[in-house]
Amino acid sequence: MDFSSIRKFITRWCAGEENWVDTRTVYIGNKEPPPGAEAYIPQRYPDNRIISSKYTFWNFVPKNLFEQFRRIANFYFLIIFLVQLIIDTPTSPITSGLPLFFVITVTAIKQGYEDWLRHKADNAINQCPVHEVQHGKVIRKQSRKLRVGDVVLIKEDETFPCDLILLSTSREDGTCFVTTASLDGESSHKTYYAVQDTKAFNTEEDFDTLQASIECEQPQPDLYKFVGRINIYSDRNEPIARPLGSENLLLRGATLKNTQHIYAVAIYTGMETKMALNYQSKSQKRSAVEKSMNAYLIVYLCILISKALINTVLKYVWQADPDKDEPFYNQKTDTERQRHIVGYKTTIIFMQ
Repeated sequence: MDFSSIRKFITRWCAGEENWVDTRTVYIGNKEPPPGAEAYIPQRYPDNRIISSKYTFWNFVPKNLFEQFRRIANFYFLIIFLVQLIIDTPTSPITSGLPLFFVITVTAIKQGYEDWLRHKADNAINQCPVHEVQHGKVIRKQSRKLRVGDVVLIKEDETFPCDLILLSTSREDGTCFVTTASLDGESSHKTYYAVQDTKAFNTEEDFDTLQASIECEQPQPDLYKFVGRINIYSDRNEPIARPLGSENLLLRGATLKNTQHIYAVAIYTGMETKMALNYQSKSQKRSAVEKSMNAYLIVYLCILISKALINTVLKYVWQADPDKDEPFYNQKTDTERQRHIVGYKTTIIFMQ
């Protein structure tokens, strides 16, 4: 047993070193490091399944209603409808309830259909075939079954199934050309570079003998930022360490061009890829029109509530005068507090 490795792990865990917390270790080919190297610590990473849909069959109704009533306009008309149901007002609840029901229903149908299309697109992407290098052979598997550490073979005009570190290419100089139009809109070909110590690996058998690990930062959405290093184990006591940068990182969604084939290792998969992280952050944003409309509605609601409050106070002052009796149609059985609350709600209905 290598007690030095165990002691190093315990020290890092207790001290909480920053580079230990903010980095991940990926073993190429998911092979354990050779004896004498740093202790092998299995880590759990998500599979390569992409989920761009928002709803499932079970959460569609509550989640969709919650998202729709987060809009100030819908929530306002819901409150007006409930007030009309609770108190006796001269206007029918149908006048606000029926249009609200129509808008909510049509929006739910539209969003449900769009989400169904996203489910279909996700299934097509997740079942797309990829070629993995395993035990010196190329096997075919579904994209969703890729794991971090798997070595994959990508051919010309194929799209990268996940974020990859380039190990070798069919070009002698170890470069490949990639188009990232689907990520950043740039149609020009960009050049990426293979790791210097693995660019000579040209066959699947070569990768079966490779023992290496990659230490890199945790997933983050910046497309142009990546920092890491690769440790290549050999017969020497210390592994060979090489730095890795964004020029070695192939992003999911990009396409291989003018290069016959490449070999690369999966570094970020599924919802941890940079493309997925950017999609998640954008899907939570609201449009500028909705933001401005919400601001106008808040101002309108403040004015409406203030006017209703002023009218209720003036009514209370008027009714406090003993010389002025209440109209005959006001109920005498309610308490004074109840009458003021009902009067305030009725005023809001009148002034909306």
